[in-house]
Amino acid sequence: MTQALRSRYGFIPLAILGTLLSACGQSDFTASPVGSNPTVDAIDCLGETAVDHRPQSLPVDVTPRPGPAVLYMDPPRAPQLENTGEWQAPPILISGAAAYRCGEYIYQDWLFDDHGALGLPDPNDPKGGTSYLFSPKAGSLTYPTDPAYANNAADLVEFRVKPVPGATLFRLTLNTLIDPTLVAATIALGESDSSVAWPYAAGVSSPAEYFVTVANGQAYLHQAEGTPILPAPTLRIDMERRQLEVRVDEASWQPGDAEVRMAVGVGLWDAENEQYLQPAAVADASTPGGASPLGAALFNMGFRFDEPMPAFAPGEGRTIADAAATARIQARFWREKLQADTLATGDVSPLHTRVDFAKLRRGDRDETQVPTTGPMNRIFASRYTFGQGADYERACGGVSAARPCDGVMVGQLQPYTLYVPERPEPDAGFGLTLMLHALSANYNQYLDTRHASQFGERGLGHLVVTPAGRGPDGFYFDVAEADTFEVWADVARHYRLNPDQVAMGGISMGGIGTYRLAPRYPDLFGYLYPVVAGAGDAEPRLASLRNVPTTMWAALLDELQPVTTTEAAVTALDELGYRYDAYLFQTWDHLTPSTYDYYQPMADAVGDAQVLRDPHHITYVLAPGEDEPRVDVIADRAYWLSELTLRDPQLETGTIDVVSEGFGLADAVPESLAPEAGVLTGGHHDPAPYLRRQLVWADPESIPAADRIVLSATNIATVTIHPERARISCDAELSIDSDGPIDVTLAGCDD
Repeated sequence: MTQALRSRYGFIPLAILGTLLSACGQSDFTASPVGSNPTVDAIDCLGETAVDHRPQSLPVDVTPRPGPAVLYMDPPRAPQLENTGEWQAPPILISGAAAYRCGEYIYQDWLFDDHGALGLPDPNDPKGGTSYLFSPKAGSLTYPTDPAYANNAADLVEFRVKPVPGATLFRLTLNTLIDPTLVAATIALGESDSSVAWPYAAGVSSPAEYFVTVANGQAYLHQAEGTPILPAPTLRIDMERRQLEVRVDEASWQPGDAEVRMAVGVGLWDAENEQYLQPAAVADASTPGGASPLGAALFNMGFRFDEPMPAFAPGEGRTIADAAATARIQARFWREKLQADTLATGDVSPLHTRVDFAKLRRGDRDETQVPTTGPMNRIFASRYTFGQGADYERACGGVSAARPCDGVMVGQLQPYTLYVPERPEPDAGFGLTLMLHALSANYNQYLDTRHASQFGERGLGHLVVTPAGRGPDGFYFDVAEADTFEVWADVARHYRLNPDQVAMGGISMGGIGTYRLAPRYPDLFGYLYPVVAGAGDAEPRLASLRNVPTTMWAALLDELQPVTTTEAAVTALDELGYRYDAYLFQTWDHLTPSTYDYYQPMADAVGDAQVLRDPHHITYVLAPGEDEPRVDVIADRAYWLSELTLRDPQLETGTIDVVSEGFGLADAVPESLAPEAGVLTGGHHDPAPYLRRQLVWADPESIPAADRIVLSATNIATVTIHPERARISCDAELSIDSDGPIDVTLAGCDD
């Protein structure tokens, strides 16, 4: 647009536009505004202090605190969630929701849902193939390969509208904004008797009376038939916050107190041809790929309140190929199936909202379109960023991948799934259940499944959380591990949790991740429930699970986690004498438990299990090679032991076993129950026969309490014991058996 924006919508000479913008004090298109509101959620515009539930929801009063440091850190500054200028309302942070807050209408979109219309897949799609085999996208658009698009340039995060004296403000927040000249957006305003084409070759139509378009660092207002309206809107681009703010003067458009129909779409801009960038079959450096037959150019549409959730349709086959085919047909895992199907028709009429300007002018608060229970997608801001958008070259590559790994979702804003029970909150808060997703799946794997709801509605009620893990293949190492705890912390900020009711499990990679994370932080968890998963490299560290019972489901015909692998975990727990409840389903393969989708017996077994904060007997395997200081995940403590270090780091692990006689308890006696056969019913397939084996503990016997610690260590150089939690004094007798020198410190004691 060197001279003017040319199209059937007429000419707006830049000289006129520049004069108008200068008169409004908005001639600097890219300068970041000065000042900002306090950190989001600190105080809302109604003067109500937003509650941070972490002090009650996390075990903050325990010394040493269980888990990694990242779990307890304050939320980072998140520019994309900040308000400047005349904007005040806190964001919703629940995708697919809308609200009236502080005189503003806010719509919250999904993250990484910018896949455009359903068409022929681009054979070079970086999000295709096996990386997201079980969570394919619905739309087929792919971004140009130039890094400036970051595979995410048209991803709408939030849309806002607000009347102010003399004007109406619109604001779009994007997930990625590297070069604003590469992105464009259109807002359709008002009604018409029939659908009209959106401007600048967007390739879609809908009812509209006016169009506001942002392109190439400028804003334009046209009547639906193409006549430009002056004065033109002004545009302010905030690169730091990735926000596009459009101000439409009331001399150009005045909604009054009307209810106005609105739609919004985001795409890429073709500066040479002064229109939306048109997709082709295959992407190159400057052209999108995966075009739909009708050529819709938009990547992301707003106001999608009815996006379908994933649903199981297992059919007759349950092979990997069948499951992948079913996933492709459904393609609901990024919450953009409605968007893809609607864009493919070219008529985006269903994707709209109606904004009540009378409500806005009165400052009404309306949260009726914000879900409070059931399954939902939430957004949080991570403190760890590695760029913008999605970088598929940073995929972790699986459990044996080189580390460190950033994951493909490299930006600050990250999604997760939450299930909130349909029941009153218990007096102590809801329990928390981590449900980790599988390899090649995403954070929506369990969305709207009975797996989530049966675990959520069990017992007193539990929040069920699935982190994204920064991508499909992180195996909960490194940044994928940090993501798990950042999500936990975010839930703890927004909801009251009972920190003594925490369980963790998941399917396949999610189960493997359970076996990996729980031995690192055993004092965070009250129960584990891995499904079709072996412990793998974490098997030697299962000794840390002395005080954490486990229920596991495995499949005899498992082709990905062979029964020998899952049985190895059972054998390891059995030899340790630890509690377990193992189901071996005789007709299932690896994918059957997902499509069967009935977990009530497992949910009942987990129940309201309590975290044992101060056991009398601790076994812990220290493995500092699993740590990643750059994302604050360091495991060097357990229960009332801290500051553990290895004597010889080349040996990679060390083991410490400590008994405090101050509790007056003997070790519980393990008892193997006789195997029993049973049949699971209630799922989507035929009844499932299983063999069940259990090892249980009798209640520990009381013995005379003594001020004594019995400690055994292998390759441990230092350990600190916290006497109050260990129920001993500073004068306690220490009985130490170590394979080398060891420094034992009693915290708070002089010697």
